[in-house]
Amino acid sequence: MNKSTKNPFFFRPVLPEETEQAIEIEMICFPPNEACTPESMAERIREVPDLFLAAVDTRSGNLAGFLCGIATDEESFRDAFFTDARLHDPKGKTVMLLGLDVLPAYRHCGLGHELMQEYARREKAKGRQALILTCKKEKESFYREMGFQELGLSASVWGGEQWYDMKYDLTS
Repeated sequence: MNKSTKNPFFFRPVLPEETEQAIEIEMICFPPNEACTPESMAERIREVPDLFLAAVDTRSGNLAGFLCGIATDEESFRDAFFTDARLHDPKGKTVMLLGLDVLPAYRHCGLGHELMQEYARREKAKGRQALILTCKKEKESFYREMGFQELGLSASVWGGEQWYDMKYDLTS
């Protein structure tokens, strides 16, 4: 476990007993048309817990947020990654990031950046080559600040929205 020097958090995989807490955080962080369903979130935690990174508040012991993904050898983001944990390939060289969730009380203190940095370090150590995510236009600058490069308009139409793909190269 890594302790943060900036914030009172430590990072670790999500635990099965935190499934309901993770579902609740997802419902707070995303509008209903974009949020992962409770069933899909529970399946992700059950099937690919190693691709979750939880930020735990050391004061309360509760999750402050998390980042989750699914590994694959595919290079383009598609909506099926959101709903089908069976697409996870443990040997996949790319991680499709499915959600960066930070509770409102913990926003604007750098926690999202810390989660992403820790996740990137962890996945690079596993031999992964890239992180890919899809975001709305207004979030592109947030991810550019973390080192992501814009790939353009996404094929994703998740939640009836327009999305943009971004990539973080882990090979350098």
